[in-house]
Amino acid sequence: MLDVPGARLHYELRGSGPLIVLAGAPMDATAFEPVAELLAADHTVLTTDPRGINRSTVDDPTRDSTPEDRADDLARLIAHADAGPAVAFGSSGGAVSVLALAQRHPDAVRTVIAHEPPLIELLDDRATLRANTEDMITTYLGGDPRGAWVKFLANANIAMPGEVFEMIFGGPREGQEAADEHYGFARMLRGTTYWTPDLTALRAARVRIGVGEESAGQLCDRTSRALAAGLGTTPVLFPGDHTGFIDHPKEFAALISARG
Repeated sequence: MLDVPGARLHYELRGSGPLIVLAGAPMDATAFEPVAELLAADHTVLTTDPRGINRSTVDDPTRDSTPEDRADDLARLIAHADAGPAVAFGSSGGAVSVLALAQRHPDAVRTVIAHEPPLIELLDDRATLRANTEDMITTYLGGDPRGAWVKFLANANIAMPGEVFEMIFGGPREGQEAADEHYGFARMLRGTTYWTPDLTALRAARVRIGVGEESAGQLCDRTSRALAAGLGTTPVLFPGDHTGFIDHPKEFAALISARG
Protein backbone atom coordinates (compact mmCIF):
# COMPACT_ATOMS: atom_id res chain seq x y z
CA MET A 1 0.00 0.00 0.00
CA LEU A 2 1.11 3.57 -0.69
CA ASP A 3 -0.41 6.59 1.03
CA VAL A 4 -1.04 9.49 -1.37
CA PRO A 5 -3.06 12.69 -0.94
CA GLY A 6 -6.66 11.68 -0.46
CA ALA A 7 -6.18 7.95 -0.95
CA ARG A 8 -4.34 4.77 -0.03
CA LEU A 9 -3.29 2.80 -3.12
CA HIS A 10 -2.98 -0.96 -3.44
CA TYR A 11 -0.24 -1.90 -5.89
CA GLU A 12 1.70 -5.00 -6.91
CA LEU A 13 5.19 -5.41 -8.37
CA ARG A 14 6.32 -8.44 -10.37
CA GLY A 15 9.58 -9.43 -12.03
CA SER A 16 12.69 -7.34 -12.69
CA GLY A 17 13.95 -5.22 -15.53
CA PRO A 18 12.55 -2.12 -17.29
CA LEU A 19 9.33 -0.89 -15.73
CA ILE A 20 5.92 -1.47 -17.34
CA VAL A 21 2.76 -0.05 -15.74
CA LEU A 22 -0.64 -1.60 -16.49
CA ALA A 23 -3.56 0.69 -15.62
CA GLY A 24 -7.31 0.25 -15.72
CA ALA A 25 -10.25 2.42 -14.61
CA PRO A 26 -12.71 1.65 -13.21
CA MET A 27 -11.28 -1.86 -13.60
CA ASP A 28 -9.01 -3.03 -10.81
CA ALA A 29 -5.68 -4.82 -11.20
CA THR A 30 -6.93 -8.41 -11.21
CA ALA A 31 -7.88 -8.58 -14.91
CA PHE A 32 -4.31 -7.65 -15.84
CA GLU A 33 -2.74 -10.51 -13.89
CA PRO A 34 -2.20 -12.90 -16.87
CA VAL A 35 -0.57 -10.12 -18.96
CA ALA A 36 1.49 -8.99 -15.97
CA GLU A 37 2.81 -12.49 -15.30
CA LEU A 38 3.94 -12.84 -18.93
CA LEU A 39 5.64 -9.44 -18.98
CA ALA A 40 7.34 -10.10 -15.65
CA ALA A 41 9.63 -12.62 -17.36
CA ASP A 42 11.88 -9.73 -18.38
CA HIS A 43 10.30 -6.58 -16.93
CA THR A 44 9.31 -5.09 -13.62
CA VAL A 45 5.51 -4.86 -13.87
CA LEU A 46 3.45 -2.53 -11.71
CA THR A 47 -0.31 -3.00 -11.40
CA THR A 48 -2.67 -1.06 -9.16
CA ASP A 49 -6.31 -0.65 -8.24
CA PRO A 50 -7.30 2.95 -9.10
CA ARG A 51 -8.25 5.13 -6.15
CA GLY A 52 -11.71 4.31 -4.80
CA ILE A 53 -11.80 0.85 -6.39
CA ASN A 54 -11.44 -2.53 -4.63
CA ARG A 55 -8.34 -2.43 -2.42
CA SER A 56 -7.45 1.25 -3.03
CA THR A 57 -9.41 3.41 -0.61
CA VAL A 58 -10.22 7.11 -0.62
CA ASP A 59 -10.61 9.53 2.27
CA ASP A 60 -13.72 11.10 0.74
CA PRO A 61 -15.89 8.75 -1.34
CA THR A 62 -18.14 11.67 -2.36
CA ARG A 63 -15.28 13.36 -4.25
CA ASP A 64 -14.85 12.59 -7.95
CA SER A 65 -11.84 10.61 -9.19
CA THR A 66 -10.37 12.49 -12.16
CA PRO A 67 -7.78 11.47 -14.77
CA GLU A 68 -5.48 14.05 -13.19
CA ASP A 69 -5.83 12.38 -9.77
CA ARG A 70 -5.08 8.98 -11.24
CA ALA A 71 -2.15 10.32 -13.27
CA ASP A 72 -0.63 11.80 -10.13
CA ASP A 73 -1.17 8.47 -8.35
CA LEU A 74 0.64 6.60 -11.14
CA ALA A 75 3.51 9.09 -11.05
CA ARG A 76 3.88 8.57 -7.30
CA LEU A 77 3.81 4.80 -7.72
CA ILE A 78 6.48 4.96 -10.45
CA ALA A 79 8.66 7.11 -8.21
CA HIS A 80 8.03 4.77 -5.28
CA ALA A 81 9.05 1.75 -7.37
CA ASP A 82 12.26 3.62 -8.26
CA ALA A 83 12.42 1.87 -11.63
CA GLY A 84 11.22 4.52 -14.10
CA PRO A 85 10.77 5.98 -16.56
CA ALA A 86 8.04 3.50 -17.42
CA VAL A 87 6.19 2.12 -20.37
CA ALA A 88 2.61 2.90 -19.31
CA PHE A 89 -0.19 0.82 -20.83
CA GLY A 90 -3.76 1.74 -20.01
CA SER A 91 -7.07 0.38 -21.25
CA SER A 92 -10.45 2.14 -21.32
CA GLY A 93 -10.50 4.65 -18.45
CA GLY A 94 -6.97 3.51 -17.66
CA ALA A 95 -5.96 4.70 -21.12
CA VAL A 96 -7.22 8.16 -20.16
CA SER A 97 -5.19 7.91 -16.94
CA VAL A 98 -1.93 7.19 -18.78
CA LEU A 99 -2.59 9.96 -21.31
CA ALA A 100 -3.01 12.37 -18.40
CA LEU A 101 0.20 10.91 -16.95
CA ALA A 102 2.07 11.75 -20.16
CA GLN A 103 0.76 15.32 -19.99
CA ARG A 104 1.36 15.98 -16.31
CA HIS A 105 4.48 13.89 -15.66
CA PRO A 106 6.31 13.42 -18.99
CA ASP A 107 9.57 12.52 -17.25
CA ALA A 108 7.88 9.54 -15.56
CA VAL A 109 7.19 7.74 -18.85
CA ARG A 110 9.15 6.82 -21.94
CA THR A 111 6.20 5.39 -23.87
CA VAL A 112 2.44 5.55 -23.32
CA ILE A 113 0.14 2.98 -24.95
CA ALA A 114 -3.50 4.05 -24.70
CA HIS A 115 -5.85 1.19 -25.60
CA GLU A 116 -9.34 2.39 -26.50
CA PRO A 117 -9.66 5.59 -24.41
CA PRO A 118 -13.36 6.66 -24.30
CA LEU A 119 -12.77 10.35 -25.06
CA ILE A 120 -16.17 11.44 -26.34
CA GLU A 121 -15.21 15.12 -26.53
CA LEU A 122 -13.19 14.29 -29.67
CA LEU A 123 -16.31 13.27 -31.61
CA ASP A 124 -18.77 15.40 -33.57
CA ASP A 125 -21.75 13.87 -31.75
CA ARG A 126 -20.28 14.69 -28.33
CA ALA A 127 -23.42 16.52 -27.17
CA THR A 128 -25.59 13.45 -27.75
CA LEU A 129 -23.02 11.21 -26.08
CA ARG A 130 -22.87 13.53 -23.07
CA ALA A 131 -26.66 13.50 -22.76
CA ASN A 132 -26.66 9.70 -22.96
CA THR A 133 -23.97 9.55 -20.28
CA GLU A 134 -25.93 11.80 -17.94
CA ASP A 135 -29.00 9.64 -18.54
CA MET A 136 -27.21 6.41 -17.65
CA ILE A 137 -25.75 7.95 -14.50
CA THR A 138 -29.17 9.22 -13.45
CA THR A 139 -30.64 5.78 -14.14
CA TYR A 140 -27.98 4.07 -12.04
CA LEU A 141 -28.23 6.47 -9.12
CA GLY A 142 -32.00 6.18 -9.31
CA GLY A 143 -31.72 2.52 -8.34
CA ASP A 144 -31.76 0.75 -11.72
CA PRO A 145 -28.27 -0.71 -12.32
CA ARG A 146 -29.51 -3.11 -14.98
CA GLY A 147 -31.17 -0.31 -16.91
CA ALA A 148 -28.03 1.80 -16.62
CA TRP A 149 -25.93 -0.98 -18.16
CA VAL A 150 -28.44 -1.36 -21.01
CA LYS A 151 -27.96 2.34 -21.76
CA PHE A 152 -24.18 2.11 -21.27
CA LEU A 153 -23.80 -0.66 -23.84
CA ALA A 154 -26.13 1.08 -26.27
CA ASN A 155 -24.10 4.28 -25.99
CA ALA A 156 -20.89 2.29 -26.50
CA ASN A 157 -22.45 0.47 -29.47
CA ILE A 158 -21.53 -2.88 -27.93
CA ALA A 159 -23.83 -5.79 -28.77
CA MET A 160 -24.10 -8.58 -26.20
CA PRO A 161 -26.19 -11.77 -26.21
CA GLY A 162 -29.06 -11.53 -23.76
CA GLU A 163 -27.95 -14.48 -21.67
CA VAL A 164 -24.43 -13.06 -21.34
CA PHE A 165 -25.81 -9.66 -20.34
CA GLU A 166 -28.03 -11.22 -17.67
CA MET A 167 -25.14 -13.29 -16.32
CA ILE A 168 -22.88 -10.22 -15.98
CA PHE A 169 -25.31 -7.38 -15.24
CA GLY A 170 -28.67 -8.89 -14.38
CA GLY A 171 -28.07 -10.14 -10.85
CA PRO A 172 -28.16 -8.36 -7.49
CA ARG A 173 -25.23 -6.19 -6.43
CA GLU A 174 -23.52 -6.71 -3.10
CA GLY A 175 -20.27 -6.13 -1.26
CA GLN A 176 -17.19 -4.76 -2.97
CA GLU A 177 -18.61 -5.35 -6.46
CA ALA A 178 -21.55 -3.09 -5.67
CA ALA A 179 -19.32 -0.45 -4.10
CA ASP A 180 -16.96 -0.40 -7.09
CA GLU A 181 -19.80 -0.23 -9.60
CA HIS A 182 -21.42 2.66 -7.73
CA TYR A 183 -18.13 4.55 -7.49
CA GLY A 184 -17.50 4.00 -11.21
CA PHE A 185 -20.85 5.45 -12.26
CA ALA A 186 -21.05 8.19 -9.65
CA ARG A 187 -17.44 9.36 -9.35
CA MET A 188 -15.40 8.26 -12.40
CA LEU A 189 -17.53 8.14 -15.55
CA ARG A 190 -18.00 11.87 -16.15
CA GLY A 191 -14.42 12.90 -15.46
CA THR A 192 -13.01 10.10 -17.59
CA THR A 193 -15.21 10.38 -20.68
CA TYR A 194 -15.44 14.19 -20.67
CA TRP A 195 -11.67 14.67 -20.36
CA THR A 196 -10.12 16.62 -23.24
CA PRO A 197 -6.51 15.75 -24.09
CA ASP A 198 -3.86 18.37 -24.80
CA LEU A 199 -2.87 17.23 -28.28
CA THR A 200 0.17 19.51 -28.39
CA ALA A 201 1.55 18.02 -25.16
CA LEU A 202 0.81 14.47 -26.29
CA ARG A 203 2.50 15.04 -29.68
CA ALA A 204 5.66 15.88 -27.75
CA ALA A 205 5.48 12.56 -25.90
CA ARG A 206 5.88 9.02 -27.24
CA VAL A 207 2.23 8.00 -27.40
CA ARG A 208 0.74 4.99 -29.17
CA ILE A 209 -3.02 4.51 -29.57
CA GLY A 210 -4.39 0.96 -29.57
CA VAL A 211 -7.69 -0.31 -30.95
CA GLY A 212 -9.19 -3.79 -30.95
CA GLU A 213 -9.46 -5.70 -34.19
CA GLU A 214 -13.03 -6.64 -33.22
CA SER A 215 -14.06 -3.17 -31.99
CA ALA A 216 -14.95 -1.67 -35.38
CA GLY A 217 -17.91 0.68 -35.07
CA GLN A 218 -17.90 0.73 -31.29
CA LEU A 219 -17.63 4.04 -29.43
CA CYS A 220 -14.07 3.43 -28.24
CA ASP A 221 -12.95 2.50 -31.74
CA ARG A 222 -14.25 5.88 -32.90
CA THR A 223 -12.67 7.84 -30.04
CA SER A 224 -9.34 6.04 -30.40
CA ARG A 225 -9.15 6.70 -34.12
CA ALA A 226 -10.11 10.34 -33.57
CA LEU A 227 -7.30 10.71 -31.04
CA ALA A 228 -4.79 9.00 -33.33
CA ALA A 229 -5.79 11.32 -36.16
CA GLY A 230 -5.35 14.33 -33.88
CA LEU A 231 -1.87 13.12 -32.98
CA GLY A 232 -0.99 12.35 -36.61
CA THR A 233 -0.38 8.67 -35.90
CA THR A 234 -1.80 5.33 -37.03
CA PRO A 235 -3.55 3.17 -34.41
CA VAL A 236 -1.92 -0.08 -33.32
CA LEU A 237 -4.25 -3.06 -33.78
CA PHE A 238 -4.66 -5.35 -30.78
CA PRO A 239 -6.51 -8.68 -30.86
CA GLY A 240 -10.06 -8.88 -29.59
CA ASP A 241 -12.30 -6.01 -28.60
CA HIS A 242 -12.46 -3.54 -25.73
CA THR A 243 -11.36 -6.16 -23.19
CA GLY A 244 -9.12 -8.14 -25.53
CA PHE A 245 -6.34 -8.37 -22.94
CA ILE A 246 -8.50 -10.85 -21.00
CA ASP A 247 -8.82 -13.32 -23.88
CA HIS A 248 -5.44 -12.65 -25.55
CA PRO A 249 -2.89 -12.02 -22.79
CA LYS A 250 0.06 -13.48 -24.72
CA GLU A 251 -0.57 -11.27 -27.75
CA PHE A 252 -1.08 -8.17 -25.59
CA ALA A 253 2.12 -8.86 -23.67
CA ALA A 254 4.06 -9.17 -26.91
CA LEU A 255 2.62 -5.97 -28.36
CA ILE A 256 3.18 -3.97 -25.18
CA SER A 257 6.77 -5.17 -24.95
CA ALA A 258 7.43 -4.45 -28.63
CA ARG A 259 5.83 -0.99 -28.63
CA GLY A 260 7.62 0.05 -25.46
